[in-house]
Amino acid sequence: MFTGEKVAVLCGGDGREREVSLRSGAAVCSALSEAGFSADVIDLKKLVDVQKIEGYDGAFIAMHGDWGEGGILQEKLEEMHIPYTGSGPQASELAMNKWNALALFDLHGIKTPNGLLWPVSYDEVIAHLGRDVVVKPSSGGSTVGISILQNVNPLSLSKAAYDARQSYDSDVLVEKYIAGRELTAAVWEHNGKVEALPLIEIVPHHGFYDYANKYTAGATEYIVPAIISPKDTETISAMAVEAHKVLGCSGYSRADFRLSPMGEAYILEVNTAPGMTATSLVPKAANAAGVSMSEFVGEIMRMASCGK
Repeated sequence: MFTGEKVAVLCGGDGREREVSLRSGAAVCSALSEAGFSADVIDLKKLVDVQKIEGYDGAFIAMHGDWGEGGILQEKLEEMHIPYTGSGPQASELAMNKWNALALFDLHGIKTPNGLLWPVSYDEVIAHLGRDVVVKPSSGGSTVGISILQNVNPLSLSKAAYDARQSYDSDVLVEKYIAGRELTAAVWEHNGKVEALPLIEIVPHHGFYDYANKYTAGATEYIVPAIISPKDTETISAMAVEAHKVLGCSGYSRADFRLSPMGEAYILEVNTAPGMTATSLVPKAANAAGVSMSEFVGEIMRMASCGK
């Protein structure tokens, strides 16, 4: 149990999600102050900047993507013996690599879309995944570099893979497109248990839930709690909790899902440092459970440790 008072809210980075991370950091800092902590935003433009937090009792990680979310920063904080929020190096690295995480979910019976790792031939894609596919970076977030291809052809497939590779220096994943509803489940460790918060259905007004629809106020409707059957709610909540445990996550996480018209739920990915901006999903889910932003981040901060 973290008992310190002076907290460094780590955000920024040098990747595609920098601006979102800065917004998350500002929101978290305000909420921590409301919860009674002495909190400061620390903009980490590069990993070496972590030395700025010497003198702080602990760190709240509000980094998104790249080295800030993928285990490198977490490893550095453990070397410095600084308690920090969220998952440890191994779980962070595993969750960041969607290909590896999905393989682990398959192994534990958590349903995932069929997928292939690029490079792969067009004929293989059609044979294994069909003509409607999603192409995305295996590592990355905020829906950066994702393309949904209906009735894919060789040219559109190659272009989408190139765009995904340019967005993040990572492997590229080609997945079967799952038609249906988009849902997310935030999970937190509360009173010694891993619990799912109320599910959220995500309904963009135009297109799919891309970067613009995520971070533009009013561009997307969020239905919380999601209006789905009790059975589907129970299934998806259980999948999110199991994914959190299988990856070895700590503190909190957020899992994204598709629910097909046939009522089949597929997990897409798990975020170990999900967004915490005014339009982010975790604060919405917590609020639906009667937990304020300050209560939520305060609880997460009190769970901070330096060895996970």
